[in-house]
Amino acid sequence: MLIAFALSFVVLLVWRFVLVKEPPRTPAKVETATVGQPAPAPATAEKEAKSPGPPGAAATTSAAPVLPVIEGTAPETVVVEGDLYRVTFSTQGGVVRSWVLKKYKDANEQPLDVVNHAACESLGYPLSLTLAEDQALSTKLNSAVYVTKATRLPVGQPAKGDADQLSVPALGGTLNAPVTLEFAYSDGKVEVRKQFSFSSGYDVDVQASVSDGRHNLPAAVVWPGGFGDHSLPVAQQEGLEQAAYGGTNGIKTVAEKKLSADQMLPGPLTFAGLEDRYFAGIFIPNSAADAFRIGRQPWTPLNWNNPKTIPNVVEGGLLNPEGKALDFRLFVGPKDLDVLRAMQPSLEGLLDFGFFGVIAKPLFLCLRYIYDHWVANWGWAIVILTVLINMAMFPLKLKSIRSAQEMQRVQPIIKGIQDRYKQYKLNDPRKQKMNQEVMKIYQEHGINPLGGCLPMLLQMPILYAFWRMLDLPIELRHAPWIWWVTDLSQPDTSHILGMNIPILPTLMILSMFVVQRMTPMPTADPQQKTMMLLMPLMMGFIFFRLASGLNLYYFVANLVGIAQQTVINRMMPPKPAPLATARAGAGKA
Repeated sequence: MLIAFALSFVVLLVWRFVLVKEPPRTPAKVETATVGQPAPAPATAEKEAKSPGPPGAAATTSAAPVLPVIEGTAPETVVVEGDLYRVTFSTQGGVVRSWVLKKYKDANEQPLDVVNHAACESLGYPLSLTLAEDQALSTKLNSAVYVTKATRLPVGQPAKGDADQLSVPALGGTLNAPVTLEFAYSDGKVEVRKQFSFSSGYDVDVQASVSDGRHNLPAAVVWPGGFGDHSLPVAQQEGLEQAAYGGTNGIKTVAEKKLSADQMLPGPLTFAGLEDRYFAGIFIPNSAADAFRIGRQPWTPLNWNNPKTIPNVVEGGLLNPEGKALDFRLFVGPKDLDVLRAMQPSLEGLLDFGFFGVIAKPLFLCLRYIYDHWVANWGWAIVILTVLINMAMFPLKLKSIRSAQEMQRVQPIIKGIQDRYKQYKLNDPRKQKMNQEVMKIYQEHGINPLGGCLPMLLQMPILYAFWRMLDLPIELRHAPWIWWVTDLSQPDTSHILGMNIPILPTLMILSMFVVQRMTPMPTADPQQKTMMLLMPLMMGFIFFRLASGLNLYYFVANLVGIAQQTVINRMMPPKPAPLATARAGAGKA
């Protein structure tokens, strides 16, 4: 074995030095001259070699490519408009100054702009550039004046091939989609190009690169200043804005309060971006190497009156760690189930129906079907769906009421047994005997102690799913019902007799009182009865700040419960207490 290794080594040496011929080496000056520009003629190279100066100066000069200077004269505004959006760009920085979703209104009944102008004034505007290793260059690129070129695209075709070149000033600064808008800037050392291809949908194809002529610099395209509907009061906006991303482990969200420092999300990512309750700004990378950085920026609104805390906005940016040019799609639009599904199936998860989404999503589809085919009013659709759900759950409710009536009948016997053992402590062995007597009473009368709780427990997932279903869909945003209810997604702001008492939560509380008075209680304990009667007030305190659609659901559910209880009380009148009551008080423990 050793001899074989030795002979193999000798053969390799002979092959290397005898048979393999190396190509002649070219001078270093010729190699550096070919980077970024044509190689100089031999005479020119010889002249450069004889020129005075420090050694290597000619090679260094030829290695640095000279880029053409591209720079605008004065900042201008360019508007791209489609059926669904109106996007305003500024040639100063090649950034977005306004992104209006034309189908939606803000809290002031103005076209909804998802750009937070007040925050962006100090934090930067959407689609600006950031170079983490050179903040000075980032500032320069985001304040420079870019040269703009627009190209009209044939409908339904990508941004390639023949297209009509447009003069932006000749169009008055407004371009109609489909169109491609390109921003270019160069100071002779660094060249920047941004290209936005708009179609008829909510998505935009974006390409961005920062180059020094030899290679691309690792720049990020960021959306600073927060995202979403900023017309709401600051207190209502707090906690709604967050980052969302999807990868191999499904969809995850990062709330603003949990961002103590910048967080880097490495690829591959199916998407990543920012969202609030109803809208999303999502980056969909075309490269598996693209990463997404999220962070929060401190920003104090003008009307902020709490000096102890400073509100923050979420920032997000897409970058390629390998330094390649960025190529991605940008979705800025509503979290509408159909729109998200058409954009990319994985985006459906942005409409998070929660743990019981398997129930909540079908409920929403049923609600939408009722709206589309039965009534063109979301409030009445909620009423109809509430009635249907309560009728479907009526057998469970009937079983629960029957169990409560039986428990109420034997309650005097149970009370007598408990009175005989009340002087003993909980850890006394004789308490176990009390429990055995109580269970014997239940067995004699065929009562299941959990018979009243189990049906209600089965209803809880449906109730929670219904609440989640009413809280998320954008269809309920600014959707009216009747008269004073003008927005089912917001709390009821009406007042009774000039007092700060909203109508819908008050009706919900009163109807809950009536339901409790009509429903048999499985206990005779006065304290427990008092606690049960206080429950509507506690619920009213909670629902006072919840959406009108949720208050409408519980109010209608209570009305249906009153009607059902009336029928049950007539069909199943309470039975007299059993004669075995006397037995409970007999004997001594």
